[in-house]
Amino acid sequence: MMPDVVRICLVLVLVSSAFLLSSRSLSNLVKNYQYQSVLLVLIATGLAVIEDRPLLFLIAALTLASKVFGLPAFIRMIQERMRIQQDIRFSYLHPTGALMVSIGIILLVYVCFARILHTLYAHNSLFFLGSVIGVSMVLMGLLAVCTRKMAITKVIGYLSMENGVLLFGLFVTELPFIIEFVIMVDLIILVLLTTLLTVGIDSSIEEYKVRLQKFHLWTEEEGAQ
Repeated sequence: MMPDVVRICLVLVLVSSAFLLSSRSLSNLVKNYQYQSVLLVLIATGLAVIEDRPLLFLIAALTLASKVFGLPAFIRMIQERMRIQQDIRFSYLHPTGALMVSIGIILLVYVCFARILHTLYAHNSLFFLGSVIGVSMVLMGLLAVCTRKMAITKVIGYLSMENGVLLFGLFVTELPFIIEFVIMVDLIILVLLTTLLTVGIDSSIEEYKVRLQKFHLWTEEEGAQ
């Protein structure tokens, strides 16, 4: 029964990644990321039971603390200061086109991994499915970063990419690499969020660059004085 629960969670994770490409509400995007992280907690817990790997419970606990409670609360604090409820600006692709591209990404990853990993996991389709969905999540998060214009929604795209890396790592790589990589990315994201909070939280990425340049010039002038 537990493998079936993990499969259902994997499908729901993929649906949440698609929702990231189409939703215009910032509050819904944050909730979607939170639900996505809850699904990762359930997947890690399920794998810990299936494989009898107690360290996966630690991964689930870290994910619950940082991704389900910590980062969403921090983003909501930023959102309150932004006073902006929707991101309706898109670059290159609108939601419908982005969803179509994401379907192509999933199919491409499946075909490529069928040739690479299918022999390794021929007797365990669950791990093959998890690795395919993990890489698909990374690419769909990257697509969200490329198609969104507001900097704060790009950050949510980066966080979704990190969830994809974590999901892939749960099924393929060793735990020390997962922990090290996740901590490193979390630190980078924390710096990004702090910079957005202090410089230009309500701007698009182009406006943010202009504000950041002005901030740099002001710093140089203060240093010269």
